[in-house]
Amino acid sequence: MTLTTVRLPQGWAPAADSLADRVVLVTGAYGGLGRAVAQAAARAGATVVITGKRRRQLEQLYDLMLAEQLPEPVIHPLDMEAATPRDYGMLADGLEQNLGRLDGIVHCAASFGGLTPVGMHKPDEWLRTMHINVSAPFALTQACLALLGKAPDAAVVFVLDNPDLVNRAHWGAYGVSKAALERFVEILHQETDTTAIRTHALLPAPMRTALRHLAYFGEDPNTQPLPDAAASAAVWLLGAQGTSARGAMLDLRSA
Repeated sequence: MTLTTVRLPQGWAPAADSLADRVVLVTGAYGGLGRAVAQAAARAGATVVITGKRRRQLEQLYDLMLAEQLPEPVIHPLDMEAATPRDYGMLADGLEQNLGRLDGIVHCAASFGGLTPVGMHKPDEWLRTMHINVSAPFALTQACLALLGKAPDAAVVFVLDNPDLVNRAHWGAYGVSKAALERFVEILHQETDTTAIRTHALLPAPMRTALRHLAYFGEDPNTQPLPDAAASAAVWLLGAQGTSARGAMLDLRSA
């Protein structure tokens, strides 16, 4: 771990207007963390573009957000396993044409096939995990860089996982992909440090998600908190106050 580590200011909570007038794109938006981030960003005043593979689940999230009287989200189905650079370019063009701006991306989409020894890891599953967790975030971010650069203050947030755990045996492609993603954060930060684009890493504490349940299937999910704290931290990074964490990793684990 070489990223500088920062902590969330004690007692911080997002204000209702902390992301006002901003457009935020959330990948994997109907997953545990993605859903929480989409709702938290909307509660903070952002227009949220929700992406994911399954339109029906995006529509359910859309309905849920409208029922809460949040700003109307924008649905954009996106299969990050099958999407091409052309697809990402069309997404960026559509955002500019229809919304006029993009102020942030939170990369919540992730692929994890379960704990598997390397000797038993299916090659196609390895490649799929590396693609969704590393190559797709690269391609989407690259396609959106020009649009992000037009915003006065833009942030791209990449979600990491506890390196003390995922660098161990059986974490396979998922563990390797999170290490690669950390390197990508560093490189992108160095290339954008003098621009309006901020690059951030977010390291959540243990939380109640389907991914965690797949890794710890014997654990009672109710013993872990919902992803709300990580979602609030993502809002902190997306807003102007996140400038202090530029190029760093926001660590939400217990000190």
